[in-house]
Amino acid sequence: MAEETKAITEERRPDPNEKLVKVFDSEQESEALVVKGLLDSAGIENDLQSGSFLQDAFPGLGGMIILVREEDAERARQVIAESQGGTAGDDDETQG
Repeated sequence: MAEETKAITEERRPDPNEKLVKVFDSEQESEALVVKGLLDSAGIENDLQSGSFLQDAFPGLGGMIILVREEDAERARQVIAESQGGTAGDDDETQG
């Protein structure tokens, strides 16, 4: 049993050289935590980070950002869009 747990842990260890992609950002920590929970529920490993480190270089920016592995980015964006009642990219499209 302990060997199975060790094997699973080794499989899930992140590669320090893998590329992470921002899939969500928000000024509201509570909103970011909800999205993190959605991604966790979907089985998408993610990292919630404070964007406040950007304040020194870019005043006015900050909040929270969610990063995922590059290969999970499309699926993560789809999960987020479905939770908001739309599809990925709807915010960028203008319909006249």
